[in-house]
Amino acid sequence: MRYLFRLGATCTLIGAVMTMPTGIAAPPSAVVSTATQQQLASEIDTQIDQPRFASARWGISVVSLDSGHTLYARDADRLLQPASTAKLYTAAFVLDTLGPDYRIPTQLVAIGPIEHGRLNGSLMLRGMGDPTLDTPGTNSDWADQLATQLAANGVHEVHGDLVADDSYFEGPPIGSGWEARDLQSWFAVPASALSVQENVVDLTVSPTGMGGTASLTFDPRGSMPHVINRIVTGTRNDINLYRAPGDSTLYAFGTIAQRSEPQNFKLAIADPAWFAGTLLREALSRHSIRVDGTVRVQHWPQQSAVDPDKGTVVAQVLSPPVMEVLSRGLKRSQNLYLQNLLQIAGVKQKAAAEQAGDPDAGFLSSEAWGTRAMHELLNHIGISPDTAQMEEGAGLSRQDLATPNAMVRLLTYLASQPYGADLRDALPNAGVDGTLEFRMRDTPAMGNVHAKTGSMTYVRCMVGYVTTASGAHLAFAIMLNNYVQDADEPSPSRNLDAIVELLAAYQGHG
Repeated sequence: MRYLFRLGATCTLIGAVMTMPTGIAAPPSAVVSTATQQQLASEIDTQIDQPRFASARWGISVVSLDSGHTLYARDADRLLQPASTAKLYTAAFVLDTLGPDYRIPTQLVAIGPIEHGRLNGSLMLRGMGDPTLDTPGTNSDWADQLATQLAANGVHEVHGDLVADDSYFEGPPIGSGWEARDLQSWFAVPASALSVQENVVDLTVSPTGMGGTASLTFDPRGSMPHVINRIVTGTRNDINLYRAPGDSTLYAFGTIAQRSEPQNFKLAIADPAWFAGTLLREALSRHSIRVDGTVRVQHWPQQSAVDPDKGTVVAQVLSPPVMEVLSRGLKRSQNLYLQNLLQIAGVKQKAAAEQAGDPDAGFLSSEAWGTRAMHELLNHIGISPDTAQMEEGAGLSRQDLATPNAMVRLLTYLASQPYGADLRDALPNAGVDGTLEFRMRDTPAMGNVHAKTGSMTYVRCMVGYVTTASGAHLAFAIMLNNYVQDADEPSPSRNLDAIVELLAAYQGHG
């Protein structure tokens, strides 16, 4: 198995590299308008029964939210890989557990007494899962906010270490079933309880003089402290980036053409908690707060040398409300947001179980507490384990499985909740925003369809809501698995779009 980023002479990324997702809209064409259920079914069959899909597997369910009537079904009870549409299960569980208005704290905790402006002990930066720290429009000055509050509380010196603590989440920082080759990539960053700048670092590789060592520039600066650069300026591009799972050292080797434009990569930050600690120390210095000790980290499963519950909270910043965090995660299909939210809810479930005296749980990771409680919720709303199996929160695992009917049952439940309209609006809007911004433009689906997309190798899915031309409100799940696309074939996403456009143009009864 490889964990290698490689940029070859053709300037295409292979191995573990993926580019940011972009929507590909079908070429402009007249959308067929159907008036009967039979006509609608015939047009959908035309899309999915093409010879190029002979070895693939479709699963589709379309149900009226008004009447409960099924308008179309194809293998709707077959388990399929949902990819990122699995995020809808996480959203339901998080909203049920935390509520749409919950705000996630990040705290400064004084471990020791404060006397005459001096903290005699360690200062802990305690992460509790907020994935939005240091992102545009959200606590971009979080470190300065904490430093300002600390100074306002009379602390001007820390006679001890600055401890960056992300042990609020118990368990590995990667989701169950995530593929090892993805772990260096921007889309599979560590799901840390102390995350900053979405745990992503931009790397720019630039040529120098012939035979000279290439220039590596990281943004944010200092986020990748251990780098061995062996990239040489030569006659062709052959850039290789390697970081072993669990190791913080990035190895860069190969060549970059002297006449090449700078080459850009998005990588996962190896230790987000440590980087957050360094950012806070810089902020403390700006506010004339001196730290005598060093920045150190406290990760699970290390023995906790410093117990945050025995300290005093001296500063705090809060995330946006959970519904806004969900919206950011669902619109962009941002894996860190949903995996962190699952674990936050899992921590709450563990605390509730301990309070209730649950004797049989044994050790479960925060993720496992979350998925266990998620399945309890699914059972409650009528989605049985043999129709939906989720083992993490983002949909990155190949072991996540769901049937189209289970997806539609989930959508029906979500639509019936007090937050239903807000959750629908949090989904990508066709032709308008999110992962659907460039899809289905200038069709009846534009501005109408709100749906979660899901894409990985051999998988394309779309699950969401649409209002038909006759005013019927539908929930739909369209899932394509095991499709191997030839280089000269159009994207299967165009077929999913075409089906949704048929639903939007449907003039029959719901």
